Amino acid sequence: MSKPEVCVVMPVYNAAATLDATIASVLDQSFGAFELIAVDDGSRDESLARLTAQAARDPRIRVVSQKNFGVSATRNRGAELSEAPLIAFIDADDIWRREKLERHVTLHREEPDIAASYARIAFIPEEAKSVDEGKTVSSLCPRSPRLIDVLGENPICTTSNLVVRRDWFVRSGGFDRALSFAEDQDFVARLIVMGGRIEGVNAVLTGYRLSPGGLSMDLGAMHAGWRSVAQRYLEERELAPLEAVYYRYLARRVLRAGGPPLQALRYVFAGLRSDPAAFLSDRRRGLSTLAAALTAPLLPMRLRLRLFA
Repeated sequence: MSKPEVCVVMPVYNAAATLDATIASVLDQSFGAFELIAVDDGSRDESLARLTAQAARDPRIRVVSQKNFGVSATRNRGAELSEAPLIAFIDADDIWRREKLERHVTLHREEPDIAASYARIAFIPEEAKSVDEGKTVSSLCPRSPRLIDVLGENPICTTSNLVVRRDWFVRSGGFDRALSFAEDQDFVARLIVMGGRIEGVNAVLTGYRLSPGGLSMDLGAMHAGWRSVAQRYLEERELAPLEAVYYRYLARRVLRAGGPPLQALRYVFAGLRSDPAAFLSDRRRGLSTLAAALTAPLLPMRLRLRLFA
């Protein structure tokens, strides 16, 4: 196999239920000059066995196994083993559209000075088999994302959406091993502070899988992680408007995943208390989130998922 132009890094932890679909979406890419480095982070299910079986069938897959060190250390391990000039990340429960890598590689060839790229994502249900099954999609930032964009609603949304130049990854120091939540925002914020430019591909290329299970615990930890990261880059007086936008983001996450309606409502009220002007800064998004959170407690879960997913 010729030297790959892209290294796909996939951290894996107890992901047996979704792993095959994720790998299939990578192997099906229209751009073929890539390798997939899958790092199993001490899984206790069948993940490692599935990875080993997949690697035996396709020479582009390289499997590494380690003790459980957490997602940041696992992504860093995969990136350290890569030699390709571009690194693309995908989590073991997400999926890509077939042209994902091709579109990013084209952008980086056309603009070789950019540090990283992202695209739009579709929020897909837990059982989805295609990116097309997402009813809600993210938007691109109307400009190169700034620090306040990334620490606010974060147009990149998920590490599975990110492609970064390897030299910028090395220069930045990679993901902070001390973080289990908001490590992606911290990494991108660091790139921006260092002068790295990030540009978007205006296409829905990643399917981000949502699950109601464990949502309450995860979102609480996400908020705590976000606050600890935001405090690294901003003064306390600057936090309130961004926290209001982040509360709006959390409320939308709950609604999309079919989580507890009252939890979405609590996030909406917290955002309005924090900074009502910032919460409603995007009037369409702010008002639709408020209306959805007020309506959700009155609807059965099946209908909520159809409306808000």
